[in-house]
Amino acid sequence: MSISISSDHEHLFAVRLMQHLVVPTFVLDAEGKVIIWNKACERLTGVKAEHVLGSKDHWQAFYEEPRDCLADLLIKGKTDDIENLYSAHSNPDDSQHGLDAENWCTMPRATKRLYLAIDAGPIYDDSGHLIAVVETLRDMTAQKLAQNALQSLAHKDGLTGLANRRAFDDKLEADWIKAQQDNSSIALLLVDVDHFKQYNDIYGHQKGDDCLKIVAECIGQQTHRPSDLAARYGGEEFAIILPDVDPDGALQVAERVRQAVYDLNIKHNGNSSADFVTISAGVSCLIPSEEMRPKELIEEADKALYQAKHSGRNKITSSLL
Repeated sequence: MSISISSDHEHLFAVRLMQHLVVPTFVLDAEGKVIIWNKACERLTGVKAEHVLGSKDHWQAFYEEPRDCLADLLIKGKTDDIENLYSAHSNPDDSQHGLDAENWCTMPRATKRLYLAIDAGPIYDDSGHLIAVVETLRDMTAQKLAQNALQSLAHKDGLTGLANRRAFDDKLEADWIKAQQDNSSIALLLVDVDHFKQYNDIYGHQKGDDCLKIVAECIGQQTHRPSDLAARYGGEEFAIILPDVDPDGALQVAERVRQAVYDLNIKHNGNSSADFVTISAGVSCLIPSEEMRPKELIEEADKALYQAKHSGRNKITSSLL
């Protein structure tokens, strides 16, 4: 946008207008120094105008370590950095008319963490030279937390809290594509609670649900890497995706899961393989080629699980391709 300040009176009016806007706003001059820090910005950040006016310390209101704010990117001509600094943002190639972005800010002075929607608009003089940048802020924390909660519900199993089948399918597809690109292996564990129907018949469905919750938590605790995913596959069956794991590593995880569930010592009088709740697991591991599909990994793990269940249960069987 373009403005022309024709008199001191008009300039003073504009400054007072910004000072009393209900939208948190600050303005940087062409050198990146704060020239306006309005009342709403003080309330949002906990930083008084007197502490930042005339300085380049405005970042301290939002972050614990020095970094550029959105307005700084326009002033310094570093708009390409927006991709590294903000989780969501506009196209930096269209920065002539301003930038918008969203980001979590630690707000150290206000001792709170907020998700802010940020707009930075350049102000030019009649010759087209940048003279200032106006940055406005909107607190979107409540909306972001609600969005995250809905996304979490959409991808979590309602009973166990593990990832649901939809999340499993999405993760497997993404990991499969990456394994093809990297020519790396991917492993899958299918885990079944042994004789769970008998458990429900003996102890009742409420106890059965409680059992599944405990077993699910135990299984989830055995996935130690951020890249791994434990999911409820259906009923009393669970799945674990292990990207970039070799056959030996996959078997080690499977044995760790089997032992951990056994060590829960959940009484199960209907289990023919032990006095406690146990699991059987099928393991598949492969390096996917372009011609292969994720269902092949699932089918092999399912075959291995079938073998484990029909060879005595409380066992691990592998189909390592």
